[in-house]
Amino acid sequence: MTTKELQQLVEKVSLESFGKPFQHEAYFNGRLKTTGGRYHLSDHHLDFNPHLLAEFGVDTFIQIIKHELCHYHLHLAGKGYRHRDPEFKALLAATGGLRYAPSMMKNAKHQYQCQHCGAVIKRTRRLNVKRYGCGKCRGRLKEIAI
Repeated sequence: MTTKELQQLVEKVSLESFGKPFQHEAYFNGRLKTTGGRYHLSDHHLDFNPHLLAEFGVDTFIQIIKHELCHYHLHLAGKGYRHRDPEFKALLAATGGLRYAPSMMKNAKHQYQCQHCGAVIKRTRRLNVKRYGCGKCRGRLKEIAI
């Protein structure tokens, strides 16, 4: 996908999901590693992680676009645009955007599974399962083979 196609996609998603036009720039930023995208408060442009598009596909990428557009439209409207604000959470749920970007852990050497909730945790460095527990439910972790 080119930058021009990305711009058109963001404008289309903005009109369909939010009913408002996107009037600034959207482009790819290959330096992003752990985040799906960023909204810049100073000049209102959006930049997106191209690696997420390549790895997870267009459907997930559209959900990331919706997340960043929530920041964009709420900030321009003078409402709570931060992750912790109730307006942001409500708009994100209404539009179907992703709350968190999917993990891009390619070089994970260790994998753990919670014994209580079944969550899978990927890590580059080894984790002491006697000392640490699941971040979601605080259950016990067990190392599983990759």
